[in-house]
Amino acid sequence: MRSRVGVGLGLDDLRRLAASQTLFPPTTLPRALGKLGFVQADPIRSPARAQDLILRHRVVDYCAGDLERRYAKLGVAEDFFINYGFVTHALQALLHPRPDVRVPAEGREPWPAERIRRARVLLKFVRERGEVHPREVEERFGHGTVRNYWGGSSNATTQLLDAMHYRGQLRVTRREGGIRIYAAHEHPRRAVDVAVAGTLDALVDVIARIHSPLPARSLGSYVHRLRFAVPQWRSEVKSALVRAKARLSRARVDGVDWYLVPGASSEPEERVRLLAPFDPVVHDRTRFELLWGWVYRFEAYTPVPKRKLGYYALPLLWRDRVLGWGNLAVKDGELDAQLGYVAGHAPRERAFERELDAEIERVRVFLKPARAR
Repeated sequence: MRSRVGVGLGLDDLRRLAASQTLFPPTTLPRALGKLGFVQADPIRSPARAQDLILRHRVVDYCAGDLERRYAKLGVAEDFFINYGFVTHALQALLHPRPDVRVPAEGREPWPAERIRRARVLLKFVRERGEVHPREVEERFGHGTVRNYWGGSSNATTQLLDAMHYRGQLRVTRREGGIRIYAAHEHPRRAVDVAVAGTLDALVDVIARIHSPLPARSLGSYVHRLRFAVPQWRSEVKSALVRAKARLSRARVDGVDWYLVPGASSEPEERVRLLAPFDPVVHDRTRFELLWGWVYRFEAYTPVPKRKLGYYALPLLWRDRVLGWGNLAVKDGELDAQLGYVAGHAPRERAFERELDAEIERVRVFLKPARAR
C-alpha cells in the first residue's frame, strides 16, 4: 500500500497542523491524557515541571502538580515510551513484558547475575511491605554507590529500582515530594503468537498522532527510539518504519517529505502560549527549524557562558508561529518573565500585547497551589 500524497500543502499549512494537532480544546485531565497517550516527564521545575507545563494548555483549570496529586486515580503509569513519562494503561500494555535488558541509558546487555540476585531479594522485600520509598530500601540493603549512565556517582539502590521498574517488576504507585513510591508488579504474559507487526504499528500511530506532521528524518528518529520502548522487538523496528511510510499520508514541501495524520486544520488561534521545551508542538528540533526557521536548544545542561536562550527557555507560540522564548521564575512570590524574540523585538500588535499579558496571568494562576485557589 502506498502512502496518500497531500496535494497542494505548503509550509503555512504544515505550521497550522503542527500548532493544532495536539493543542486541542482544553478538556478534563483524564480525557487529555487519553487523547495524548503519552506525556513526557522531566524533573526540572522552572517554573514548573515539563509534564505540568504540557498539560496546562490542554486541561481546563489545570494547576501545577495536578497530575502528581491525582495520579493514582487517572489510569496512567510512569514508563518509558520514546522518552520517560506518563503513559495510558492501554499504551503500556503494548510495551510489556520486557526482557531482562538494562535501562536504555545503560545499553542493551542482559542483567548480570548479581543484579538478578539482588532484584529477587528486593522484590520479595517490596511485596512484604506493599509500597516502598527508596529511602527504606537503602536503609535495608545499603548497596552503596555505582558509576551512573553519565559518568558520575549514583545510589546503587536507586539505580536497581529504576532497572526493575523499566523491566516491569515494579510500578510507581504515587510520589512523595517528587520521589517515586514503588510497589511490586507483573505485566501479563503475551501469547506466543502475538502480532508483533500490529503492535509496533499501533505504537508508531501513537507517535504520529502526537507529533504529526513529521519530516521523514524525524519520523525515522522517533520510530527508531522504539527499540528502547520494546527492546524485545528491536529487530522489527526498521520494518515498522517502512510500513509507517506506506501507511501515513505524505506531502513533499520544499524538497522535504512530510508524514502526517490527516486532520482538519483551522485558522491559527489568536493566542500566546509559552510551551514546555518538551511540548509536542516543539519537541522535535529538526521539525522546529524547518517550520519556524531558527534554532531552538534546550540549555539547562549547557554551561552558563555558552547559553544563548537561557536555563529553561520556553518557546513562545503566537498564533501558529514560534517567534521567541521566555524564561520564567518566581522571585519573592512574584512571577518574573524575561522574554526574547528572534526578530529582536516583540510583534508590534496590540493583540499580541493583550494576549501576552493574558498568558502571563494564566501562568500565575497555574502556579498557585490548589489550596490557595
